[in-house]
Amino acid sequence: MKKYGVNELRKMFLEFFESKGHLAMKSFSLVPHNDNSLLLINSGMAPLKPYFTGQEIPPRKRVTTCQKCIRTGDIENVGKTARHGTFFEMLGNFSFDDYFKDEAIQWSWEFLTEVVGLDPDRLYPSIYLEDDEAFDIWNKKMGIPAERIFRFGKEDNFWEHGAGPCGPCSEIYYDRGPKYGCGEPGCTVGCECDRYMEVWNNVFTQFENDGKGHYTELSQKNIDTGMGLERLAVVMQDVDSIFDVDTIKALLLKVCEISHTEYQTDAKKDVSLRLITDHIRSCTFMISDGIMPSNEGRGYVLRRLLRRAARHGRLLGIEGEFLAELSKTVIELSKGGYPELEEKKAMILKVLAQEEDKFNRTIDQGLNILKDMEKEMAEKNETVLSGEHAFKLYDTYGFPLDLTREILEEKSFTVDEEGFKAAMQEQREKARAARKTTNYMGADVTVYQSIDPAVTTKFVGYDRLVHDSKITVLTTDTELVEALTDGEVGTIIVDETPFYATMGGQQADTGVIVSENGEFQVEDTIKLQGDKVGHVGRMTRGMFQTGDTVTLKVCESNRVNTGKNHSATHLLQKALRTVLGEHVEQAGSYVDADRLRFDFTHFSAMTPEEIRQVEELVNQEIREALPVVTQIMTLDEAKKSGAMALFGEKYGESVRVVKMGDFSTELCGGTHVANTGVISSFKILSETGIAAGVRRIEALTSDGLMKYYQKVEEELHEAAKAAKTTPDALVAKVEALLGEIKALHSENEKLKSKLANDSLGDVMNQVQEINGLKFLAAQVADVDMNGLRNLGDQLKDKLGECVVVLASVQDGKVNLMASVTSEAEKKGAHAGNLIKAIAGLVGGGGGGRPNMAQAGGKNPAGVEAALEKAVEVAKEQMK
Repeated sequence: MKKYGVNELRKMFLEFFESKGHLAMKSFSLVPHNDNSLLLINSGMAPLKPYFTGQEIPPRKRVTTCQKCIRTGDIENVGKTARHGTFFEMLGNFSFDDYFKDEAIQWSWEFLTEVVGLDPDRLYPSIYLEDDEAFDIWNKKMGIPAERIFRFGKEDNFWEHGAGPCGPCSEIYYDRGPKYGCGEPGCTVGCECDRYMEVWNNVFTQFENDGKGHYTELSQKNIDTGMGLERLAVVMQDVDSIFDVDTIKALLLKVCEISHTEYQTDAKKDVSLRLITDHIRSCTFMISDGIMPSNEGRGYVLRRLLRRAARHGRLLGIEGEFLAELSKTVIELSKGGYPELEEKKAMILKVLAQEEDKFNRTIDQGLNILKDMEKEMAEKNETVLSGEHAFKLYDTYGFPLDLTREILEEKSFTVDEEGFKAAMQEQREKARAARKTTNYMGADVTVYQSIDPAVTTKFVGYDRLVHDSKITVLTTDTELVEALTDGEVGTIIVDETPFYATMGGQQADTGVIVSENGEFQVEDTIKLQGDKVGHVGRMTRGMFQTGDTVTLKVCESNRVNTGKNHSATHLLQKALRTVLGEHVEQAGSYVDADRLRFDFTHFSAMTPEEIRQVEELVNQEIREALPVVTQIMTLDEAKKSGAMALFGEKYGESVRVVKMGDFSTELCGGTHVANTGVISSFKILSETGIAAGVRRIEALTSDGLMKYYQKVEEELHEAAKAAKTTPDALVAKVEALLGEIKALHSENEKLKSKLANDSLGDVMNQVQEINGLKFLAAQVADVDMNGLRNLGDQLKDKLGECVVVLASVQDGKVNLMASVTSEAEKKGAHAGNLIKAIAGLVGGGGGGRPNMAQAGGKNPAGVEAALEKAVEVAKEQMK
């Protein structure tokens, strides 16, 4: 059996399946695309999920890949044994509703026995317990004796992840011989020892699981087969573990070289050697796909791996930074299969060096602090490091919690992880509550202040919307980075851009930045200090790195509509000066694709006639289709040409003048239409005051105006529908309805008055005399305050000079009213004071004038006592 190397096996596999009609696709990025269920790609099938689910059409029904993968589920065991690793390559062949079990089984056997030359007598297939179809293929078609075909249960040989497509598996095991076995009687396929190694797994996706354990046959069946490349190399090279195969062994020996250590002479050092070897592979590939170290998400995984490797380098006695040097070996060994490693080499090495340097600056101090903490725990007979101390190591010295936990485990200590999380949360809340950090100029400190002042951006977008340029700077929200990758939010700075940044009231361009390697959605464009333009948005596909040449594409409709509104503000300013007077100056503006806003100096509200005149004048110049011409000239030349300048604005020696026929000439750096006819139409929506001597006009043009009219028309039709008429008859219908409402209101008031009188009944026998004046305190049922006032007026007409107090309970609440005639007022009666004195008895309060007052309350049970009290108060007032 020939001992093929890793790179040979990868090439042989892909070429074999190409010969079977498969499209060989390059490995997908480790960053999942549009898949929030994964942090990192962890299997060959993962990036192909859209093809399996039918969300996307595959480029061919047969596909083969060698996919780079990262799994961190066993990270704690990496290095401790030779079995575990975080990075691996997965060989796979896939069928999307094309071939099925027959071909998949036959080709797996053909590749293993005929292409790479494994001994057929040392290969053992396994199948799912109930999969007789697969059994018959292995037994009858492939000629494998029944006793060499192993049936395993659902846990081992049935692939499913909750609801969705699933199916049985058929694996192939290779007998590596007694020297790798456990020596126990009955050791065979399925034993946990290293003798029988699984090298191939065929997954037959033929069922749909509804998530409740019910399975139905899929009409479109798929094949998802995989084989770990490193594991196949272990078998082909007849070595102990993945750390002994050719490429990984070469990297491990490089670690030995720089650490002056020999492998397999010291078990403790072997742990560090294996861990560094594995982790630097993962880090190199992750950075090549644009993953940058950070404190969350996949960036945290990278930072964790980097710092674990750096620490174990110190345990081996490696002095200085070494990760970038090791990465060169990774790149050299794997660039044949992954050319992106060589392409991104400079970035990979830079990121590794920066992150290791950052960690090295604090690790010694952090380790010393941790030793002091360990000593303190030992003195107190404690075995758990407090969450507060663990957070201090993280926050001050950059120790991820996992690293602290790992170091402590070596001394049989543990960490209060819940306490750590609580300290982390407390810090976040403090940060949110704290004021923003400011710089010397008093401005908020941002990541942009870290950019080299020599970096500038030239705007080239006046005459083009598409332009190629080189990326000079990439940032996230918090730091400068060498790359941005799928799903990340950040800012891109280039040498030259067609994107207009928000300035002078004109809002920014939007669009996309693209290359063969990725796509970035530009959501905002901002002007930065030092003539830099930042394109702010999100990576929607692939990866960009500094130095890449990219194509910048401005959204044409957004630019055109913004230009229409901007040009309209120039016409508007001239029209306002013509109609209102030369005192009008621009005081501010806002222009985007949907609308325009123009602030100007004027000292009174515009009349409807002035608004009509301005609107008509602007539309007249639009109909004239005036050419819009821009020129660069000196400031003096611009002033001589009659160009309007913004009041208080600072201009350089050279300025840009925008001229619209003979009607408008202004200094302006924004983008405009080629002639005013493109604006199409102009409509003022509102004119309001916003400050002393400053007015504001809101207006629409073109598409924005059409959308506005469409909305008004829709509302008109909805109103007509509600009124059960047509739009053209709506005014007459509304007038008729208003007449009906008025008549009904009048009738309603009459009915309420009648009901109130009926409710009051004959109360004349309740009238008392106090100091020669009539006094009446009575309760009526279910009358509102307005009804009580009307009743009071009627009773005064009947009684003459008097004092009237009425109470009513309505919807569980009390209404009180007191009315006093002029003669009663002269004798001392005071309605306001009377109400104040009795309102507390109904759980309320109120008051009013001497002749009339009212109150509300929440205690209907107190009404009788309140009316009795009213008599006492009235007698006291009119002694």
